[in-house]
Amino acid sequence: MKAQPNEDGGYDTMTEALAALEKKGYTCNFNLLSDGLEHKNEEEVIKLSPGEFDITEVHRFEGMTNPSDNSILYAIESEGGLKGTLVNAYGTYADALSSEMIKKLDTRHVKQ
Repeated sequence: MKAQPNEDGGYDTMTEALAALEKKGYTCNFNLLSDGLEHKNEEEVIKLSPGEFDITEVHRFEGMTNPSDNSILYAIESEGGLKGTLVNAYGTYADALSSEMIKKLDTRHVKQ
């Protein structure tokens, strides 16, 4: 079964969204740092500052059993063409971030 966006352009589950983004070439898994992003693989560790990447898509998900279990999926593309995803909690469990990262992750200007 092919993952399709729902009526509002989003996905019903995180799994569907991740699978669809992977098919679009978003294959790296980014980790959130207080001042940027990091991608680790067998050969190297790549760190990106807020000025070195763009957020191309955003998808929000709420926990089915616990409304406070909220997460957000970012599709990320670096200046060098590295494409991947970042999954992060929002609300109560949000991470402590630098002001520059808070501005970068502000999704009001990104396609949702």
